[in-house]
Amino acid sequence: MRVVVVGAGLAGLTTAVDLVAEGAEVTVLEARDRVGGRMHGIPMSASVVADGGAAYLGVQHTELLALLREHGLGVASTAMAGDSTFLVSDRRTTTASRVPPLDAVALGDLFDRLEDVVAQVRPDAPWESPQAERLDRLTAAQWLADEVKHPDAQTFFPLFIGELMAADPAAISVLHMAFYLHSGGGIRYLNAFEGGAQQWRIDGGAHLLCEALAERLGDRVRLRHPVCAIDQDADEVVVQCVPNVQTARSEYRADRVVVAVPPLLAQGIEFRPALRAPRATAATGRGCAVKVHLAYPAPIWREQGLSGWSVSAHGPLLSTVDDSPPDQSAGVLTGFVTGAAASAFSALSSDEQRDAALAHTRRLFPQLPPPTQCSVTDWLAEKYSRGCYAALFGPGDWLRLGPTLTEPHGRVHWAGTETSLEFFGLMEGAIRSGQRVATELIHGAEPAAASRKVMAR
Repeated sequence: MRVVVVGAGLAGLTTAVDLVAEGAEVTVLEARDRVGGRMHGIPMSASVVADGGAAYLGVQHTELLALLREHGLGVASTAMAGDSTFLVSDRRTTTASRVPPLDAVALGDLFDRLEDVVAQVRPDAPWESPQAERLDRLTAAQWLADEVKHPDAQTFFPLFIGELMAADPAAISVLHMAFYLHSGGGIRYLNAFEGGAQQWRIDGGAHLLCEALAERLGDRVRLRHPVCAIDQDADEVVVQCVPNVQTARSEYRADRVVVAVPPLLAQGIEFRPALRAPRATAATGRGCAVKVHLAYPAPIWREQGLSGWSVSAHGPLLSTVDDSPPDQSAGVLTGFVTGAAASAFSALSSDEQRDAALAHTRRLFPQLPPPTQCSVTDWLAEKYSRGCYAALFGPGDWLRLGPTLTEPHGRVHWAGTETSLEFFGLMEGAIRSGQRVATELIHGAEPAAASRKVMAR
């Protein structure tokens, strides 16, 4: 069986490795000049690399942990000691708690209401949830306005949704919000460092896993091959790449194709015959995330009794976290610009972005010297990602897109974290999607049955 995989992110590479192991003839076409997709290493010094994209994992991410063990990669704890820093109501405070200095009763009520709506959603088929039509029509911002009146809860909600989903509440449906929180292991698990989905980082950077998978594939991976069209007939499928001076071929023939790119990119490919159902709609948004990495000679904030963790009510850096290497050979502060703040930040020039990030850092940590490096990874501006962490399903999207997320289009199959109903938007979801589609092709299984086989592993 000849298979072309479109996209050399974690999902595409997982698919390709599993197919090669079963004897398939595989070619992976990647638009960028690197593998990894939304997993990208940012050099901070000669020996330290930060995660510009996907970074964190926890004990529930069993397939990811298994792959790391298989490739001899370890994890680094994200445990933090020291006080948190908050910029709320334009006032800087520090405290031992990781919870912002907002009304505890109001935040408790907000989480109770979130738990209630999450419980209404079917994780295996959110579009078939009892109130799916209403929840998919309503934006998360409208839900907040209807359900929550306390100003402290209204302040906290967009920060929470931005941190967990890289979303502006006005751009996503309640159904998408509730499904995402359910799919990822629940609100408490997703939001937790110790014992949660952010318990570890991949030691040395998450990109190392993708590079290890690509090394196994060797010259089967073709970089700088952006795919523009996919034609198929009863006998085979033909994948067309954008011609350029760096590629010797612009056409690849196969028996099957796996498209393992985000929905907005998949929607931009010309399919002949045309898709019966879209991969994205006008309501489908880009994950609104920008990462800012600040380098220091050492994690010197720890000397001042600070953890590096911060939350700000206003951007650009809505949160920061200590991402320094375990040996403390450098200090790395990672700042997250998410949701509406990310859209505004992305519109700035690179100099303006740097100036805004440094000014915010001075307010958060006035004791720190200027960083030795400031690096900005703007995922909204990434041509071949169209956002990060994952695509955002807007009003109406789950009812329109959900039923056909994994349904093959003739000889075309689908992978990517946005096609996974387990851990949607996370590295774990990407791996499971690749395993599912490889099972479809190897065993001729229907998508739902393939997903069950992956879960049973």
